[in-house]
Amino acid sequence: MSKSILRDPSQEDSPVKSEARQGAQPTADRYSADAEMARVLNTAPLRMALDPSGGGIAHWKHEPLHDVVQPMTDHVIMAYNGLIQRMERRSGRSVTIGTFRPGVVIIIPAGSSSRWDIPKPVDVVQLYLPHTTLDRVAREADTATSVDLLERTAHPDPITSRLLLSAADVLEGNRALDRLFRHQLTDLLATRILAAHTGSPNTFRPTLGGLSPKVLLRAIERLRSDSDADVSLAALAADAGLSRFHFCRAFKESTGLSPHAWLRQHRLEQAMNMLRDTDASIVSVAAALGYASQTAFAAAFRRLTGETPSNWRRRAR
Repeated sequence: MSKSILRDPSQEDSPVKSEARQGAQPTADRYSADAEMARVLNTAPLRMALDPSGGGIAHWKHEPLHDVVQPMTDHVIMAYNGLIQRMERRSGRSVTIGTFRPGVVIIIPAGSSSRWDIPKPVDVVQLYLPHTTLDRVAREADTATSVDLLERTAHPDPITSRLLLSAADVLEGNRALDRLFRHQLTDLLATRILAAHTGSPNTFRPTLGGLSPKVLLRAIERLRSDSDADVSLAALAADAGLSRFHFCRAFKESTGLSPHAWLRQHRLEQAMNMLRDTDASIVSVAAALGYASQTAFAAAFRRLTGETPSNWRRRAR
């Protein structure tokens, strides 16, 4: 009987091809990442934001896991935020023993399948990354090297971990803000993953220069629009005549803020003006600014100001 191969997670794993590779399932036989995670984790996510075109972000807290994760349509990148613990991941005849701790990431390439044995409760934020998004970011960044991801198990990467964990706190219940943040973060994480977690690490040339004054003004006018379609990252980039990858970098070069951070600051200023200068109810202010509920608006306002909307209003008048 053949013996299992024990792999050290600190060593480089073999790249996993996105489509055709030994043991990979045909695309038609794969499950959506959110559905497969709900099945295997046997719970509902604390938060989840999915895109109709594919991909998304989810925050899960779940009990110990002893099950097989079936092949999925998207790459799944996880940032761990729970108790330090040892775990096992079995892929075919190979076994990886790793230690989950803050600052590590887990990567399940699209189409791969593995068994997980995790003895303690788990707290993770997951990115569901379509391979088409990874390909697009690679093209936009003018990198022609491999986009085949490595399997990672409790792999130290504090940069990716910190970026992904930030998503759990930034989703605000505001469709326009959340979508812009999610798309911006997805592209940023895809860039990081291409640089650090493929068979041939990619080098990205720094973007020089910002937007021209005319293009910047047009982008800001879009961000000030009441239409959610106007403030999508795809619309902003297309109007500027740039890829999403280059638009985000040029916008930040020009303003010092990412598009999402700029829009969040603008919505906060709108909220403050309405609270100070009108008698509109908190519910009306929340609805006018696109928040799903008064609770979501109040939580977002407090994160940015340290005060509830009602307390801020009393102090400002």
